[in-house]
Amino acid sequence: MITLPSTPPDQPLPAYQLYGEPAPAQGSEPWHLETISARSRLHDWEIRPHRHEGFQQFLHLRSGQAQAWLDGRTEPLTGPCVVSVPPLAAHGFRFEPGVQGHVLTVQAAHLLPLLQRLGAADGTLLARLGQPAHLPLRRTPALARTLQALVDELAQEYTGHAPWRAQTLDALWLRWVLGLARALPDTTPAGAAAGPPRRAHDHLVRYRALVASRFHLQPRVSDLAAELGLTATQLNRVCRATAGCSALDLLHARLLLEAQRELAYTRQSIKQIALALGFADPAYFSRFFQRLCGQSPQAWREARRPASTPVATAPATGEPAGFSPRGAGGS
Repeated sequence: MITLPSTPPDQPLPAYQLYGEPAPAQGSEPWHLETISARSRLHDWEIRPHRHEGFQQFLHLRSGQAQAWLDGRTEPLTGPCVVSVPPLAAHGFRFEPGVQGHVLTVQAAHLLPLLQRLGAADGTLLARLGQPAHLPLRRTPALARTLQALVDELAQEYTGHAPWRAQTLDALWLRWVLGLARALPDTTPAGAAAGPPRRAHDHLVRYRALVASRFHLQPRVSDLAAELGLTATQLNRVCRATAGCSALDLLHARLLLEAQRELAYTRQSIKQIALALGFADPAYFSRFFQRLCGQSPQAWREARRPASTPVATAPATGEPAGFSPRGAGGS
């Protein structure tokens, strides 16, 4: 089992391009693929909790066992399985030495236009990709073989130099994402309308992007709506039709998620977390958290972070930063 460090860091959850690599590389490729062992063995088979800004990541465990931490919950992993990790989701892994598998990473800003050009970037698909998920494959051998074959093709193409390599990688990535999304659980809210109009869906995607970049500033919904060319009333209609809740609910949900990540994976004080999330008064933050979760921040932290949950630290690494055309990547 993994135990908490005796002197936990007083730092927020680290965000990397790849594990241990905080800075992007210029001219880097939008995809990355490596074996699980390529990076995890450098860190004693432990990838401590962290997150990625702007990258969709998939861990394909072909064989062996591991433990995953996904946004505050612990998941035992047994190969074959896939773990899907959206941008900014807190995640970490502890692998048994010698596990077999790959880590596949793609820039979200590259993947989304590919899906949009196919008309595949609908609310259901984005909702499935937008939540951390663990997909066991032991009881679906046909799907396991299909996904393994795609990983093998991606690995061969990624390390090769054949003509139209980039176009082939894009095509393989689309097959991987669409095939996997079919098998992931549907997380579309029960109150959302079926088949929202394309314009409404596009507004929702843009609103979520604004929320993701501004939530810590606690902007007014009316200001965000104006950036989208909408009134607050129009934005609320869009959110209720496509997400089943109000625009303010989505903003508060993002604030709450960030608070839970910091509570679960760091030793920052309640006051530090409150200030980082734009709350001038820690007491107001505690009331906000209590109202949405039914528990105080401290009670939630104590209940959901047992002694076996690792605390985020920045690993010492001499690896070059960011993606490289054939460089090492990470979880």
